[in-house]
Amino acid sequence: QVQLVESGGGLVQPGGSLRLSCAASGTIFSTNTMGWYRQAPGKQCELVAGITSGGSRNYADFVKGRFTISRDNAKNTVDLQMNSLKPEDTAVYYCNLRSGVRAYWGQGTQVTVTS
Repeated sequence: QVQLVESGGGLVQPGGSLRLSCAASGTIFSTNTMGWYRQAPGKQCELVAGITSGGSRNYADFVKGRFTISRDNAKNTVDLQMNSLKPEDTAVYYCNLRSGVRAYWGQGTQVTVTS
């Protein structure tokens, strides 16, 4: 079993920055993909960014140039640096780990962007 614990959400003004962190523990295979999803009220959950254990990254178009995903394979952590935040980035952000056919989720952390 894998546990994911997120941290770093909060309240920020438009144009500000936040850094989300996620730590994974448990039985983790070395080949995996970690990422961040988000869900805003009344909307579907959507992929924000992902990174493989080999370091390949992908981003949703709406965060390209603003968000950066990184990971530390030795510590089983993944971070999301979010810059130039917009009100439409307001959502609950979830950490995700996929390995083979299994997927694991964190409990979510709230990000609110408002003036």
